[in-house]
Amino acid sequence: MKEKTFNTKALLIATAASVFMVVLVFYGSRKLQNFDAALVTYLFGTLFAFFGVVYRYTVWLQRPPTWMYFKRGIHFLFTGKVFSHLWFLGKESVQNIAFQKFIYPRGKYRWLAHFCIAIGCFSAFAITFPLTFGWIHFTLAPNSITVYEAHFFGFKVMDFRLDSIMAFLTFHALNWSSYLVIFGSLYYLRRRLTNPGLIATQTFEGDLLPLLLLIAISVTGLCLTYSYQFMKGFAYDFLAVVHAVTVIMFLIWIPFGKFFHIIQRPAQIGAHIYKKEGMKKGMAICKETGKPFTTQLHIDDLKIVTKQLGFDFSDDEGNSHLDLSPEGKRDRLAKAHLKARIEGGNLFG
Repeated sequence: MKEKTFNTKALLIATAASVFMVVLVFYGSRKLQNFDAALVTYLFGTLFAFFGVVYRYTVWLQRPPTWMYFKRGIHFLFTGKVFSHLWFLGKESVQNIAFQKFIYPRGKYRWLAHFCIAIGCFSAFAITFPLTFGWIHFTLAPNSITVYEAHFFGFKVMDFRLDSIMAFLTFHALNWSSYLVIFGSLYYLRRRLTNPGLIATQTFEGDLLPLLLLIAISVTGLCLTYSYQFMKGFAYDFLAVVHAVTVIMFLIWIPFGKFFHIIQRPAQIGAHIYKKEGMKKGMAICKETGKPFTTQLHIDDLKIVTKQLGFDFSDDEGNSHLDLSPEGKRDRLAKAHLKARIEGGNLFG
């Protein structure tokens, strides 16, 4: 019997989500009225990435440990003190997603570089995806050649003069994102090319290629701006093709490479809620050392998950190896070795 190489449930969910996204593009762009045909290659690349992300995320959620965390996190979020959980969720999102606080203990320079990459990527996503989908577009105001109007889903949201600071910041927003990404990526690229420990363990496709792609996208994007502003469009077509290729490679790489952690990172907030609620429900006491070592909720769920994975750590007396802390497990192992040596009559052999 041939082994199935795809997950049927994930495939159906990813397909349905992608079809829904196409519908949103169609109606969000007012039936393609505001869709820029020049961006069609970016659209297909984005849809492919979206399909891949949904597929892999669905497969990831089906793993027993991940599904247990997800199920518990959703349950805790919408039961009990809902507003308290939502406040905690918002605070954690600001600290760990927006400001990348979890990186800071590793060093302030690493944090700054990671923060630049994160903010640069998030801002670029927030700009390019709606533009690619036709959800955002700009038009000249009626009876004016100096005022631009910004539209979202076909509805006017603001207007500004072409010579204003708002226009300068808006039309160069991707440039600011590019500078941030280049700064952060170069720091990490230098570190990966000079740190002996990283050189010994890293791989090209897993560690260097993502940084090179980010730099290539940012540099070619800045070159487009430089071409039409200072070089009268010289080599613009060539640069546009190179930029499109790098962007599409990046989009295709998101579901399958290191960039997928961008999608996984928000799930860590759910784990924090799980840990917080578990501590409220009480700690597990090691049966060997008599000391608390983790939450009882975690131990109870761990017993369920290990059995789902085909492992049963229960003994004949109804106890479980999982009820022991790491220190308690080492103590039990040492005692078992001592007992075996005593019974064998050779303590030091």
